[in-house]
Amino acid sequence: MNSFLRSLTVTQQVGALFLVVFGVLALVTVWSFVRSLRETPADEVQALEWKRFHGLLKTSWFMVTVFWFAWVLGDVVATVLFAVVSFLALREFITLSPTRRGDHRSLVLAFFVVLPLQFVIVGTRHFDLFTVFIPVYVFLALPVASALANDPERFLERNAKLQWGIMVCVYGMSHVPALLLLDFPGYQGKGAFLVFFVVFVVQTCMVVQHLLGRRFPHKAVAPRVSQSFQWASWLAGLAVGGLVGGLLSFITPFKPGQALGMALLACLAGSLGHLVMKALKRDRGVTSWGMQGASVTGAGGLLDRVDALCFGAPVFFHSVRWYFGL
Repeated sequence: MNSFLRSLTVTQQVGALFLVVFGVLALVTVWSFVRSLRETPADEVQALEWKRFHGLLKTSWFMVTVFWFAWVLGDVVATVLFAVVSFLALREFITLSPTRRGDHRSLVLAFFVVLPLQFVIVGTRHFDLFTVFIPVYVFLALPVASALANDPERFLERNAKLQWGIMVCVYGMSHVPALLLLDFPGYQGKGAFLVFFVVFVVQTCMVVQHLLGRRFPHKAVAPRVSQSFQWASWLAGLAVGGLVGGLLSFITPFKPGQALGMALLACLAGSLGHLVMKALKRDRGVTSWGMQGASVTGAGGLLDRVDALCFGAPVFFHSVRWYFGL
């Protein structure tokens, strides 16, 4: 079966994925709509569960649609698309992180110099430079800009917040279009499948973890951060995400065992990254980056939808490059 799927043309493989993935999402959406007409939440707990389920469903639609545009629009336009997503996510993060007048120079550099340069470096395939540009050069330069603003009050905290936002929203997100440009022998023109692979396995892991954690609740690992993060549901999410990755090996340059291992790494990083972002939201006193669903960017809580991917994509990208010597 795997050999047959690999023998299909790129267009045929994309068509098959389109039918399966969008078909499943459409069926789940229709089921959710019909059930909402037939049943009304019995209490606040059930209403909250439905709200979270609909949030997961919207996130799944968003992530799969991003993959589809990445394939349809081509490498250059897809890179610009992810740069826009990165810009909106960073704006959500910064809006919920208090800043001072002394941070204005650093913010201008972050949004209008660092972010575009990072994606230009990705688009020109300077992978060695793009992996160190932000964590080395930018992280050393931004505090200098802040110091020149002559505002030392809470200097360390303010710069740490900005650097963390850049690390997640710009550095992490920039690894997604970088996957489009990885050059595997005999795999030319199929980079979008790697994007689909990492998006799909990470999102599968998150959905399974959430649903099992709510359906079969156990003691939360960090209850003040997340009630849904439990060892049993987390391990189940990793297992299902890894299995799905192995089954999707036909769209990747990996063998089934390699695909399973890479999927596990992406799911591990993505799920733990999602937990970290929840801790940041608790610190800010909000339940979503979109301010209760009304995003400051108009993106409807965009960072809530891509936070796991911002952690999973870099780990997946560098693991692939190291393992296959690219």
